[in-house]
Amino acid sequence: MAKPTGRITRGTTGVNRLRRVDRWIAAQPAARVPGALVVDLGYGASATTSLELHERLARRNPSVEVLGLEIDPERVAIATAELAAAREAGPSRYGRAIASDARVSFALGGFEVPAPRPPHVIRAMNVLRQYDEHEVAGHWATMLARLAPGGLLVEGTSNEVGRVCAWVALDVAGPRSLTIALKVDELGTDAMEAPSVVAERLPKALIHRNVPGERVHALLAELDRAWAVEAPLADFGATQRWVATVRRMRSAGWPVADGPARWRLGELTVAWSAVAPGAAPVPRRPEDSRG
Repeated sequence: MAKPTGRITRGTTGVNRLRRVDRWIAAQPAARVPGALVVDLGYGASATTSLELHERLARRNPSVEVLGLEIDPERVAIATAELAAAREAGPSRYGRAIASDARVSFALGGFEVPAPRPPHVIRAMNVLRQYDEHEVAGHWATMLARLAPGGLLVEGTSNEVGRVCAWVALDVAGPRSLTIALKVDELGTDAMEAPSVVAERLPKALIHRNVPGERVHALLAELDRAWAVEAPLADFGATQRWVATVRRMRSAGWPVADGPARWRLGELTVAWSAVAPGAAPVPRRPEDSRG
C-alpha cells in the first residue's frame, strides 16, 4: 500500500466538537443516499468524532456507512479498539457506544481517500489548518476526484469545544458555499463578542483573506454591523436576534441560502462567489444602509 498523502495533525478532538457541521451534513442530499459512504478524514487521536458522525447521520439514514481515515497507524489501532469497545457497550444516544451492526470502520489513509468505493461525503474538519494556503486547492482536487457522482466535500475548522465553526462545501465543480455556525446565545460575551469571532476559524482558503478589499472581510464586517443593528431584539433571545441578522444580510444583497429553520441553528450559509478570494466585495444595497 502506498504511503498516505498528508501530514499528521495534532489529533485533538472532543465529544460534540463537530456537532454543528454533522447536523448540517445530515441535511444534505448526498448524506441521505441509501447506503451512503461518508468518510471522516483526519478524525484525530480517538474514534469519537467518527462514532458521533455515524450516530447523527443514521438518525435520517439508517443504512449510512462511516469510514474514518488517519495517516497514523497507531491512531487507526486506537480507534479500532475503541470501536470494538463501543460495540460491546451497545446503543447509546451520546456516541459513547454503538450498535453491534452499525457500519463504522477505520483505516489508514490521507487525502487520496482509499475507500472501498467512491464516498458520497468526505468530511475533512481541522485538517488543512496546518497547511499553507497555496496547498489547499491541490488537496481539494485530490479529494474531489474520489467522490461519487453528486458527492460532497466538507472542509473547515472548529474551535476546541465546537461553538465556533466554519466550513466550505464543494462538489466536483469546486467550492459552492461557505457556512458559519455559532452558538449564538454566547454572542456578546467575553468568549464571543461578535459574529466576526469566526475569523480565527475560517477555512484555510479564507483565513488569510480577512483583510480590507477581500470579500470575506466585507462579509464579516457586514455581519457584525447587522448583529449590532438588531440589538433591540436581544430581549427576545439570541436566536431571534440572529435570525433577524441573517435576514438583514440577505436584504443587503448577500446570497444567503436556506431559511429561518436553519438560521435558528446559528448558521449562515452564503454562496462561494460572495467570499471567493481576490474578487471585489459584494456591494450593499443602498436601501439597507439606513439600518
